[in-house]
Amino acid sequence: MSENPVQRIVAHAYPWDVLGDPQFVERARELGVREIALAASYHSTRAATPLHPRHKVVDAHHAALYRPLRDEAWTGLPITARTATWAGSEDAFGDAARVLVAAGIDVHAWIVLSHSTILGHAHPGATVVNCFGDRYPYALAPGHPDIIAYARTLAAEAVRGVEVRGVSIEACGQLGIAHVGPHEKTDGAYPGIGDTLMSIDCAPRQLDAWSERGVDAENVVSKLRDGVDALAGGSVDPGSTIEDVLSSEEADAVLATRHRDADHLRREVLTAVRLEAPSARVTLHGHPDPWKTGPSPALTDSAVDQVDAVLVSAWPSTAETVSVIERTRAKVGGRVAVGAYVSVLPPKKLDEIGDHVAAAVGAGADELHLYHLGLVNTPQLDALGSIIAGYSR
Repeated sequence: MSENPVQRIVAHAYPWDVLGDPQFVERARELGVREIALAASYHSTRAATPLHPRHKVVDAHHAALYRPLRDEAWTGLPITARTATWAGSEDAFGDAARVLVAAGIDVHAWIVLSHSTILGHAHPGATVVNCFGDRYPYALAPGHPDIIAYARTLAAEAVRGVEVRGVSIEACGQLGIAHVGPHEKTDGAYPGIGDTLMSIDCAPRQLDAWSERGVDAENVVSKLRDGVDALAGGSVDPGSTIEDVLSSEEADAVLATRHRDADHLRREVLTAVRLEAPSARVTLHGHPDPWKTGPSPALTDSAVDQVDAVLVSAWPSTAETVSVIERTRAKVGGRVAVGAYVSVLPPKKLDEIGDHVAAAVGAGADELHLYHLGLVNTPQLDALGSIIAGYSR
């Protein structure tokens, strides 16, 4: 290509992809991979490993930290991380990172913060609760003091004693109703604005904060319930906005509280990371929509000044994906990099990948983050190689 604005290409992997596979490093180098975001803490998943010589499926059946749990770090904390038996070793992230670094590949610690069903079930009072009182056990409440302490320790322990080029921070904020969980049966039940309404955390901490901002918290909860019921009953246009349910003052109070919690969580986590890895480059999974929840939650106003890159999910080959990248670039300007998080997995068609990546770059992405070195089969691996070949410097 005559002009290539892409400054960095980062591939993603799990520790169990690296450990036990003597060919992993060779495949990565042949593709031209120079940087890998390696999971240091991750939520539950059932992962295919088509190219691994020892296993073809890994059942990571709960969220875990892929490092040893040190008593001196975790003793006394109300909520502590869980370890894993399936990751390849007791210090799976550290061991896999050392393999990659020895091969000349830079490692970014991929850290998932507020997404853990096993901890949510164990500590329901520290999870998100909707306006009807239903708890989301997978969604750890980002502003809860016990979650702040857990996340701060998790991040520090993830990178402690490991040579890392950077960190990739996922779920640094609130998750909502949307959750790719086991046999999920909620898709489409609350259309349009319903997802936003059902993702508003109505735990006592939030209600108190709304009241402190001068709004009637119980009235907000009542309006949210009425809005959800109206959508479910078909009496309200799914194209309605949050302003059709809440007053501007109420919406501002809800959003300000959520963003305050996200800012607090991120500030504590990054402080902990920088104590252990002062030069680590920070990539934050985010979204330009101020109401967005999930693994890539809303990008708050102060976030841009604290990170080096914002990573935007660009998995669907849609106009909306292009719009999200464009809106993110407009929000951050030239202050930080914008990464397009691109997958070659189904339902993506491999012959569409090239056009999709070109559209993402054209929309303002100057980094490509590729998903996923361990989950792919050979044709999909070749598709990743084509992207790298087309945009490497």
